[in-house]
Amino acid sequence: MIAPNPPAAVPAPPTDDHQSRNRLRLQSIGWALLAGISAGAIGLGWGLDAGIRSGGCGLFYGLLAFHLHRADPDDQHLQAGLVGAICGVRSLGMPLPLDNWHSDGLALVTLELLQAWLPLIGSALLLHSTLRFLPASRP
Repeated sequence: MIAPNPPAAVPAPPTDDHQSRNRLRLQSIGWALLAGISAGAIGLGWGLDAGIRSGGCGLFYGLLAFHLHRADPDDQHLQAGLVGAICGVRSLGMPLPLDNWHSDGLALVTLELLQAWLPLIGSALLLHSTLRFLPASRP
């Protein structure tokens, strides 16, 4: 009886690829933490609830911004759209005074929008300025 040949050994993955994946993973976490902490710190000016909500949306923005920058680093319109989309997600829980559209109601809506958008816009500016001045943080 003829014994079949043993299967060829599967080569081990190169260590450089594994190290680059770990580096990208750490950079992604770093972007998320930077965006989340900065948005949360800006949002704390309006209270603990606003800070926590802004920090959570900032974490989400940081993760998405990292992977968007990896996919297409030159698409500034898409990155600005991402800020707008995450700000829109943050704005979903806003109470809108539908019964009072006079100056008090409009002032309240304006204040709510500032509370929702300002922390995330500040977080995005901090993240992109970090990219500009620290090229090692780029994916």
